[in-house]
Amino acid sequence: MKNNVFTLVLIYFIISVCHSQNNVHPNLPFSIPDEQIVPLRQLVNSHLQRDLEASLNKNKTWAKLIKKKKMAVGLVDISDPYHVKFARVNGSEMMYAASLPKLAVLLAAAQALEDGTLEDNPQVLDDMREMISQSDNRAATRLIDLLGFAKIDSTLTDPRYELYDTEYGGGLWVGKRYAKKGKRYPDPLMGLSHGASVTQVCRFYYLLAMGKLVNRQRSEQMLSILADPDLHHKFVITLDRLAPQAKLYRKSGTWRNWHSDSILVWGPVWRRYILVSLVEDKDGENILRQLVPAIETVLKTHSEAGS
Repeated sequence: MKNNVFTLVLIYFIISVCHSQNNVHPNLPFSIPDEQIVPLRQLVNSHLQRDLEASLNKNKTWAKLIKKKKMAVGLVDISDPYHVKFARVNGSEMMYAASLPKLAVLLAAAQALEDGTLEDNPQVLDDMREMISQSDNRAATRLIDLLGFAKIDSTLTDPRYELYDTEYGGGLWVGKRYAKKGKRYPDPLMGLSHGASVTQVCRFYYLLAMGKLVNRQRSEQMLSILADPDLHHKFVITLDRLAPQAKLYRKSGTWRNWHSDSILVWGPVWRRYILVSLVEDKDGENILRQLVPAIETVLKTHSEAGS
């Protein structure tokens, strides 16, 4: 009898530990050796790519927008940091992205703080946070004025980051203050003031999750700024319902018919991914809301299949 009780207690303990491990949220960023960090185009997973395309093309509206290059989607499965999987549709198509490229200003500010060329003071830190959490244009413009476009450009094209690369369609770009006044410095390929491609925005979050943006400490700082977004729309309003316990790191953008969102979702088991989408359509807000469950179905299926 005692042996049976002991066995039952042991089984219960093992199940409890496994359940706990499956639901714990390890800390980001990961600690991954530098030599394992590669361009996302080298991490494209054929199964994930096939299923992403099939899922998106089921929706006739999305399929039309994709064909016209007015919708782009990037997806990175980081549930296993040593076997990252990437898939994208219109991945290298650079589009107008409104406030989403404030990510570039955030990185340039973090790099300048680390280099000592930007003063580490409460106003700068507050502006970094408000620029992201509230998408505050005045905060973003103050930082742009402090940094200068040359600093932002050199950070984006830095070989460590390659977030704007003319050989692969461009990427993240900030070439104008977030204000009515100010000279434009459009990107060399598309002539956009505030542009992005889903592949390069995915790369931003990928490097961030790996602790490779500036360094681990600055990556942690940027993650804390991106965490717990104040604006609950697009991806976030859907994830509030689907995954209320997940940690969200996010930046979005909207102007007229251009809608964009980018997010790193950190939950248990398979719900650990990066999703970026750019849409040019009057119904872009709803498209981005509806995109999340479609993407999560793809990820969950892959997790269950072990592919």
